[in-house]
Formats: sequence, structure tokens, C-alpha cells
Amino acid sequence: MTKAKLNLDGKDYELPIVVGSEEEKAIDVTSLRADTGYITLDSGYMNTGACQSDITFIDGEKGILRYRGIPIEVLAEKSSFLEVSYLLFYKKLPTKAELDAFTARVMRHTMLHEDIKAQFDGFPRDAHPMATLASVVCSLSAFYQSESAENDLFFDRNSIRLLAKLPTIAAFAYKKSIGQPMIYPNNSLSYCENFLSMMFSTPAEKFHVIPEMAEALDLLLILHADHEQNCSTSTVRMVRSSMANLWATITAGICALWGPRHGGANEEVIDMLGQIHADGGDVKKYVELAKKKDTSFRLMGFGHRVYKNFDPRAKIIKSACDRLLSKLKINDPLLGIAKELEEAALKDDYFVERKLYPNVDFYSGIMYRAMGIPTRAFTVMFALGRLPGWIAHAKEYTHEPKSKINRPRQIYTGPTVSEYVPIEKRG
Repeated sequence: MTKAKLNLDGKDYELPIVVGSEEEKAIDVTSLRADTGYITLDSGYMNTGACQSDITFIDGEKGILRYRGIPIEVLAEKSSFLEVSYLLFYKKLPTKAELDAFTARVMRHTMLHEDIKAQFDGFPRDAHPMATLASVVCSLSAFYQSESAENDLFFDRNSIRLLAKLPTIAAFAYKKSIGQPMIYPNNSLSYCENFLSMMFSTPAEKFHVIPEMAEALDLLLILHADHEQNCSTSTVRMVRSSMANLWATITAGICALWGPRHGGANEEVIDMLGQIHADGGDVKKYVELAKKKDTSFRLMGFGHRVYKNFDPRAKIIKSACDRLLSKLKINDPLLGIAKELEEAALKDDYFVERKLYPNVDFYSGIMYRAMGIPTRAFTVMFALGRLPGWIAHAKEYTHEPKSKINRPRQIYTGPTVSEYVPIEKRG
């Protein structure tokens, strides 16, 4: 079948069928309004394909996630975050020479202009790090004004700059929050080692990056690098459709990610664990509470909107989480509660039947806490990982031959034509 048939008001219409490379099928309604006067209504866009993309494939029923066709399991085992970034940017795995050159380009741009650094003085110490991150990223457009038009050369250069500078901005925001001096990048270190150094070192003493921690962070960033048309990525594509510059486009993605229904979920996991701990640590009590319909309590970090099976990223990160906690030998009551909660939920028929497995947010929150990352900075870490995907989608949209400014329709449900009553007659 190459056409879908639709009958409206006694008239027949044929709509094209679009088939993706993984046999995903869609009805093309591009001409629906022009041909019929009707539009589609799909609150939350759960059944709407906003674009065609060759970046990431997800099969939520089978628990499949692939970047450019490569399974996430393979990339997690064999790749690095910068290699994955290259893959997302340029649609292929790099050669050794290409990866070395790409890495060198990234590390060359880790510094911030000193005037950008001065911006941090204007934020209160208790500012949410996502507010700081979004503000500073957007301000970068003022420092690279000549490249706002962004031809392919400028777009590529600014993509590298963003990939290089976002960890520096994130680390500076953290140092500001705790009253410590900001630590400049050290480009002799790897990407993740450099970030950890900027976060946790001080001028007063030598700092040694724990290799296992850097490896764990690199893995977390890979697992978050892209996830198809989620809220923040769709926001990036929509804002880019206006041809906003890359800085503004990525800022919009950061702001969308901030919400607790999206990137803020791993922060809520730790808050939930803190609540259970404060109440005596009775995990069984909260497992039972989560089953009750007459309560607002939810087990955060369980289940996923897309995956109806085990989140493939969660399988990978669970093993990594166990290795990291074992290596660090951290005695944290919240981490103990987390492991107990995970075990209880995986054995409980209520959660098993509904396939409410621990997801990537559950494990990532635990790992970030073990690393010493403050809870409020968890979403910032998510943004660091998701950046290559955002950039790839912005680039893809820019080169879409039929691209146009996004302009969703609506069904109006307000009052019909109403009389204007002068203010003196409004009772």
C-alpha cells in the first residue's frame, strides 16, 4: 500500500505513505489542510512525525537505540564521547587521524573569553546551574557576532566551540556556587579528565583524576548523546527553523531540558531517595505507596515514555554504576537505598507486569552523586552529553531541502465573536 485513503464530507482523498529505513511507516499529511480544510490534532505530538532524520533510531518495544545505525551497546563498549560526537556531526566514524585532529580542535577551544568569565560575578551564588549555563551559552553569540549568519564553515567552527566550552561553563558555574576560584582548562588532559579537574581541583593542592571516574563520565555522556525527537531536541529543531544562530538554538534546548519531566528527572531520583532516607529508609513502604492510586507519590527513575521494555542505556549504565561504586568504596546511605529499591522493584509483580524498570535517569543520578556532582548540577551533566545530538539535529535541519519555519496549527476553543464593553460599563 502506497496511499492511505481518507473519506471526509463524502469525498475521498489519498495520502502518501512514507516508509523509513527501519520499516517505520507514516501517513504524509503535508497537503491535508490545503486539500481538505482539515488539520490533525495530536496533543503532545505522540503520534506525529515532525521530520525525517538519519541520526538516531529507537525501537521502544524492542529496547533498541542506535546512533547512525551503530547499536548503543557497541558504542558504549568500544567508542569514546568525542568519537561519538564526530559520528553524530559528520555521519561516519572517524579514522585515527580524523579523530586526533577533531580532538585537537575541541581541546584548543576550551578557554572562555575573560569577559565571559566576568559574567559569573553577576549571578547569585545560589543560582540554579541550568540558569547560569543557559545564560552564558546564549551570551556567546555576542562574542562571535561575525559568525551569526553561520554558513557551513562557521556552523562547524561554532559546533566545535560549543563542544569545547560547555564543560568549562558548567565547571565555572559550580565553582561560583561554592565560592572557590575558577580553574582554567588543562588541555593536556582528556575531555572528561579536564572537566573533572575544573570541577574538583583547587590551586592549593595537586589533583589527580581517578581514571575510573573519567571513564564512567565518558560512558554517561555517550549514553545521553542523542535520543531522537525528545522535548529538548524537538525544541532545538523548532528554534533552528527560524534560522536563529547556533548559540540561541542550543540555549533553547538547554532550557527545555531543564524541566523535571525531561532532564531534571535524575535530580528528582536523588530527592526521592533523600525523602525515603529521611523517613527511616523503609524501602518496602514506598514501593507499596507507589502502587496506590490515591497517592501522588511516584517512584522516580522507573519506566520510560518511549521504551516499553528495558531501557538499553539502563542495562549498560547499571553495570558501570556497580563498577564505579565498588571502585570508589563510598559509604552513602542514599546509594544503599537506591540498590535496595532497584532490587525490590525488579522482583515486584506490579512493576514487572507494567515493565516499570529502572531507567537511565535512575542510574545516572546515583553515579553522578558518587562522583561528587551536586544534585542541582545533574541536569547540566545531561546537557553536556546531549549537546552533540542537538548540534547534529540543528545541522540536519539547516540542510533539509524543504525546511521552513515551524508553525503548528491549533483547534481554537475560546469564545466566538464577543462585544467590547467600555470600562465604565463593566460593573
